[in-house]
Amino acid sequence: MSVQLSMEATQSKEALRQKLLQPDVISGSEILLRSLLLEGVDCVFGYPGGAVLYIYDAMHGNKDFNHLLTRHEQGAIHAADGYARSTGKVGVCIATSGPGATNLVTGIATAYMDSVPLVVITGNVAKPFIGTDAFQEADITGITMPITKHSYLVREVEDLPRIIHEAFHIANTGRKGPVLIDIPKDVSNHTTKFYYPETVNIRGYKPSMAVDEKQIDDLLQAITEAERPLILAGGGVVYANASEELVEFVNKTQIPITTTLLGLGGFPSGHELWTGMPGMHGTYTSNHALQHADLIISIGSRFDDRVTMKLDGFAPNAKAIAHIDVDPAEIGKNVKVDYPVLGDIKAVLRAANPKAKPAKSQAWIAKLADLKTAYPLKYKDSDEELKPQFVIEMISETTNGEAIVTTDVGQHQMWAAQFYKFKHPRSMVTSGGLGTMGFGFPSAVGAQMGNPDKLVVSINGDGGMQMCAQELAVCAINNIPVKVVIINNQVLGMVRQWQEIIHGNRYSHIDLAGSPDFVKLAEAYGVKGLRATNKEEARRAWQEALDTPGPVVIDFVVRKEENVFPMVQAGTTISDMIMGDSE
Repeated sequence: MSVQLSMEATQSKEALRQKLLQPDVISGSEILLRSLLLEGVDCVFGYPGGAVLYIYDAMHGNKDFNHLLTRHEQGAIHAADGYARSTGKVGVCIATSGPGATNLVTGIATAYMDSVPLVVITGNVAKPFIGTDAFQEADITGITMPITKHSYLVREVEDLPRIIHEAFHIANTGRKGPVLIDIPKDVSNHTTKFYYPETVNIRGYKPSMAVDEKQIDDLLQAITEAERPLILAGGGVVYANASEELVEFVNKTQIPITTTLLGLGGFPSGHELWTGMPGMHGTYTSNHALQHADLIISIGSRFDDRVTMKLDGFAPNAKAIAHIDVDPAEIGKNVKVDYPVLGDIKAVLRAANPKAKPAKSQAWIAKLADLKTAYPLKYKDSDEELKPQFVIEMISETTNGEAIVTTDVGQHQMWAAQFYKFKHPRSMVTSGGLGTMGFGFPSAVGAQMGNPDKLVVSINGDGGMQMCAQELAVCAINNIPVKVVIINNQVLGMVRQWQEIIHGNRYSHIDLAGSPDFVKLAEAYGVKGLRATNKEEARRAWQEALDTPGPVVIDFVVRKEENVFPMVQAGTTISDMIMGDSE
């Protein structure tokens, strides 16, 4: 039966493709919709306005085109981002000119920092009015130049199919990232005969997937001589769909591995050689391993400051550092690299695995295993009050690590990274490089749209939740069954923690008193709202949320003073860990 359905679905897709490819004389707006469908786009997130009215008019009655109306342009781009990270496909969003386009800027920067493939479509004023300060005009290509991989201002309707095809190619090849297409209003209304190109040929953009066998052989030789090797795996492993190859590489080389925030899920947390997350809020074992390793191999990680901390004190015992990355600009940018390996990570690991031999690492593995036992992540549990770490552990255990988890930014983000046991790639969706508050909830909407059969849990703080809470309407109207968790400590928690530890308890403008009753807020949007203030209530509320087929908001009220530990202060080395309650 499933084979029959699969054949029917394939035939239906081919019939649609042939219909779309017909050389009809159509408008730029219809060209846009056809082109997106030909690129395999199954959901676009957007918000209409004057400069994109022709585009939205073309959507009217188009049963093949799926558009989700968000309640803010920032919600649209974060949803497209969550869709892209969780599916591996290109995310797409649409906004109008001027304020509609500028409301996308934070989301574009978020995707750019984390190498997420997006095609961002904006409207512009008609060509004769460009540069005249017309109503709702903004130079969005100029504004976003530093935070896009490439951008287009479409001047002729005949160029639109080629530009769209190129944009998807650029966004999803090499080091991935956002591409912006700015379409003047009159271009979206002009007509031409439709032709969609079969190939892409962009002068100056030829990302190579080839690998250098000598670079790989040199690294493999260094591995066989290493006694304390460590792999630092980042988001590049996930984006390259190289998780299976990485597991094979680790098993063959017998090298312990630590995964960055964006790399979580790229290597299974249950593997005996996994040491946890490194860096500012990393595990003691991971940071010890980085500081005592004789060979560090970065795979798809850019040695960012939250991992390395003070650079001149990073990895003092490393005799050599290797870096595998698809972007040549990253290799040697932050740390000196002795073994550069340029190329697509999946291709590099596939070339390396047949030849890989184990390191001399048995004593090192035993040492790190002892450290994992001696210095586990822990916290002071309490029966009197609800602890945020307990909430994350409960969610992890009840979902068996199988959910897609999106987070906002702050303490709850670090607790999720520490205490949720990620098993699979693309199961952790979070803003890493930019640290964008307001990202968590709308990104979950996009992740759920891209993964309708999976459980999506959005973990938020009470601060970030208020930045895009209006997207609850989208969940209610469309019955998008995201489980929205709020770790509610009534304060800007991470800022409060820094002010306590670094600024001598001088608390300044962090009190979130006056925040809404999140249960009533959820109910106002037509979403079930639940609250928990202790363990028993937490277990009961979470189970009710899991048993509810639609969206649910759960307000977990936790203590204000709870801190994230371990912690490394900015300006110190990762050897200088504050262990907190367990110190």
